[in-house]
Amino acid sequence: MSKKTAKRVLSPAQLDELLAKLEARFEKHMNRHKGLEWDNVRAKLEAHPEKLWSLNEMEKTGGEPDVDWP
Repeated sequence: MSKKTAKRVLSPAQLDELLAKLEARFEKHMNRHKGLEWDNVRAKLEAHPEKLWSLNEMEKTGGEPDVDWP
């Protein structure tokens, strides 16, 4: 793993905060996520920490990312 990639890991606190925000947004906009369950989406996100890093960066800039991952 390169130094650049190694830095792209969220701390446990950052991860908890991000997942809480994403879950709230997911639940608020269920019409966008028909047929999906948060637990399945969360498991896929947790399996791809590089995607969590990117989502967190978007969140920090006010991008308010939403997730839809079948």
